[in-house]
Amino acid sequence: FEPVHGSAPDIAGRGIANPLGTIWSAAMMLDHLGHPDAASDITAAMATVLAGSTIRTPDLGGTATTKEFTEHLVAAL
Repeated sequence: FEPVHGSAPDIAGRGIANPLGTIWSAAMMLDHLGHPDAASDITAAMATVLAGSTIRTPDLGGTATTKEFTEHLVAAL
């Protein structure tokens, strides 16, 4: 299970990558391994952040860093 977005060398080390693909891949893996509740918790946290806040990485029109976005998602989790 891995996101299919490539290595993005143009933004490597800048802290602006959108972590959603990686996080969603992890949720899919958990579901596949028999942990549907954990997977659901993660996807619900993703939805909470996207629908209930203005936190966005630059590719989604925001200014949050990868770390900031992930911290908000973990807090929602």
